[in-house]
This record gives sequence, C-alpha cells and structure tokens, in this order.
Amino acid sequence: MFDLAVIGGGVNGCGVARDAAGRGCSVLLAEQNDLASGTSSASTKLVHGGLRYLEHYEFRLVREALSEREVLLRAAPHIIWPLRFVLPHHRGLRPAALIRLGLWLYDHLGGREILPGSRGIDLTSEPSGVPLRSEFSRGFEYSDCWVDDARLVVLNARDAADRGADIRVRTEVVAATRSGDHWSLVLEDKATGQRVAEKARLVVNAGGPWVGEVLKRLTRSSAASSRVRLVKGSHIVVPRLYEHERAYIFQNADRRIVFSIPYEADFTLIGTTDVDYAGDPADAAISADEVAYLCNAVSAYFKTSIRPADVVWTYSGVRPLYNEGGGAAQEATRDYVLELDGRPGEPVLLNIFGGKITTYRHLAEEVMKRIGPWLPSASPPWTARAPLPGGEFPVRGFDDLVARLSQRHPAVPAGVVRRLARCYGTVAGEILSGTTAIEDLGQHFGAGLYEREVVHLVEREWARTVEDILWRRTKLGLRLDAGERQRLADWLAAQDRQLTSPAA
Repeated sequence: MFDLAVIGGGVNGCGVARDAAGRGCSVLLAEQNDLASGTSSASTKLVHGGLRYLEHYEFRLVREALSEREVLLRAAPHIIWPLRFVLPHHRGLRPAALIRLGLWLYDHLGGREILPGSRGIDLTSEPSGVPLRSEFSRGFEYSDCWVDDARLVVLNARDAADRGADIRVRTEVVAATRSGDHWSLVLEDKATGQRVAEKARLVVNAGGPWVGEVLKRLTRSSAASSRVRLVKGSHIVVPRLYEHERAYIFQNADRRIVFSIPYEADFTLIGTTDVDYAGDPADAAISADEVAYLCNAVSAYFKTSIRPADVVWTYSGVRPLYNEGGGAAQEATRDYVLELDGRPGEPVLLNIFGGKITTYRHLAEEVMKRIGPWLPSASPPWTARAPLPGGEFPVRGFDDLVARLSQRHPAVPAGVVRRLARCYGTVAGEILSGTTAIEDLGQHFGAGLYEREVVHLVEREWARTVEDILWRRTKLGLRLDAGERQRLADWLAAQDRQLTSPAA
C-alpha cells in the first residue's frame, strides 16, 4: 500500500514525488512515456517571475515566482544560472517611466538577494545594442534565470528515488477505482504489455496536458475536459545571432512577448507562441505560420533578418492552463489550481491544473499541505534549502567545479568536462571516476558523448531511447549527425540490460 500515487512524470509530478518521499511517505510515480516528455521539456527554459504578468495584475503569482528563482538557483546551480534580459524601448511600448516602475516592482516583489537589479541602458554604447536596428537607442536590463527544464525534471525524479520513491517510466495507469479507503490501480508497462495491480491511499493527478483525460478516467466525469484550456507554445532554434550572453525580450504589435536567448553555445532560441490547441498533446508541432511569426517578430528588432530557412530545430509543447473561459491565449493565467475530489470516507484525488516550471517546488509544498490530513505522519516541508543531485556547490562556484574536475582528469577534453559539469554538477565526478585516459570513457558516439555517460543515463536517469538521451537528458541532438545517432541506437539495442527502474 503506497501512501501516495502520482500520475505524471513532468516537473509537477516529479516535484510532488520528491517532496513526499523526503517527508517519509511511500510514493509511486507512473509516467506513460519518458520523464519530461511532454510540456516540461518544451518550455522557454526560464526560471522567471513573469514580467508580463504584472500587466495582468497577477501580483501573487509574480511574487511567488520571483521568490522561487533564487531558491531554485541555490538548489541546482549547474542547470540554473543567472541571465540578463534586454528590453529595447520604442513608441509602441508603455511610457519609459511606467516600465521603470514595473521593473522596480520586479526587483523588490520577491526578496531578491543574489541576482542584480534592473537598470536603464544606452543601446548605442552597450554590446547588447550592437545586433539591434538603429532605431532602438534606449532600453532596460533586468535579471531572471536560465534552466535546463528536462534535466530539472529528471533530477527531481532522481532525488525522489534516492529517498525511496518508486519511479516507473513508460508505465500507464490504465484503470483506477476507489476501493473502500484506498485506490486500486492497474499499471501497464508499455514496453512489455505486462499489467500489475497496486494500491494507494490517495492519488495526485499531475497529468499535465492530459490532466483532464486522467480525471475523466478516474472519476468518469464527462465535464473533466472543460476545466482545462490547452495552449500550444512553439519555439525555433537558429544559428547564434550575436556574440554576447544576454537575452532579449521583445514586445510585438499584437502585445505578445517573444524571447531571444543564447542557447547551447552556438545557437539562439526564439519563442514562444500562444495558440489554442485541440487534439492529442503528443502530436503538437509547430506550424509554418508560427515559424514565420517568430522569424518576423525578431527580425523587426535585429539588423539581420531571420528566415524560416535559418531554423535548425523546432519544438512545441502544450500548456494545460486552468480554463477561466474567454480571452486570448496569451492572456490566460499561468497560475496553478489544486482541486480535491472525493466525498467523505472516500480516498482522495488531487488534480493539478496549470502551473509554471518556476513555481513547481512551491506547488509541491501546497499539494502536500492540501493532502496533509490524509498523511498525518508526514514530516514538515524540507525542499526550500535542499540541493538537487549535483547541486552541492555554491551558486558562483561552477567555474571552480570545472577546474577541479579538469585537474583530476587531464586526459578528458576541457569542453567535455565543462559540458558534463553543466549537465550533472558534482555527479560529473562519478561519471569521470577512474578516468586516466580518454579511452576509459568507452565508445565515442560524437560531440563528446561517450559510453560512460550513456551508461549513467540508462542506469541512473531512466533513459531508454536515442531521443531520451539526445533531446531530453542532453541537447546533443543538435550536434550528432545521422550516422552518429544510428551508432547510439545500435549500442542501446545491443545492451543486454534489465531496463527497469534504476537502483535507488
């Protein structure tokens, strides 16, 4: 009998599993595909307060998100780091004085300690002004953070498993019924078709864009889907557009926001769109109109025009927003809503609607607060000051970590050491352990991806496929060619491993 069964292996589901396991609860998490295979790997890769949400007067959401930025930065400084954003000013925006007021609120609403504050800038003399058209002569600069979103999910799952949670990937909850004081669940392994029965005292529905489908399956409610508004957000990746490390936030004539962000050293990430979506979220893909929209949006600001032919990669995700009815997609709230389902005496179902990557940890605490009466022996909150795996070093200590790893393993190319440190933090030392020659890392698949790292991803991070490894655990899919990808696929197929949950 599990205390808690979590359905969904996105950031909210893995965050809840981690929090609950750390409080001494027995936890089962079931994800029908790979961890972060849905919305949680298709974000704009930001831990941010949401500057534009101030325009919609969502002060509580902004305050909560701003306070979470530095909590997460301290917890995982290898996959989260500070990023400065440049907002070019022009006549189509609000008056400069009003923007300054908004940025002052943004600086002070969330208790900022680490990140530098906002400032006005002269774009004619700043490096960030060089790529911009000449009509943009003044602007503003403020702080938020970058995050490797899919790795954030995996690290939460890894920490949950290390604390006793049972994490099952590619496992679908095909049936769930209330049986007296507990839920009876039927789980199907999608690789083998094998079904097993499990029991849990309560269930958390963290199905993301499938939250309505899961709710309907569990409660037989025909009105379940009406509580979810699906909004597709798409992004494009192009070759690097400028040399400096700042990001840009552009506001367009339709009032939408588009970001331009340095990405994986050699690229620029541009997004996002906001389009109402119908259909299976797994089939979400960028349209030609969205590609053209993003290219045109940033070309209105940069000296160099971006064309659809410049795009080297795209991705799309579907946000499961709480349906408040009406309004444009970009104006729908990104706040989360938690709803309890169950009559007195019945086992409880808690449904999670909406949410942001930035607020996932706080959301998990709120979930535990709501289900606390059914878990009387659970320990108090603990995640606010606990590092995620690999994050056991100071916020400003990344370069020192890289230097230590390079000194211990001089045979490993500096670029490989740095990338491993970025992906795994202090855990990179475990991957490199005993390496005295480059051959010790095993087969080289390309772009600095070696067999030793792939073994780690399979045995410790639930990776099963080429896509898991190249697009979620790493972003090396941008660098490996077709032949190198096939070599990796052949290696995975040849392994005689028991591909079940990694050892806790």
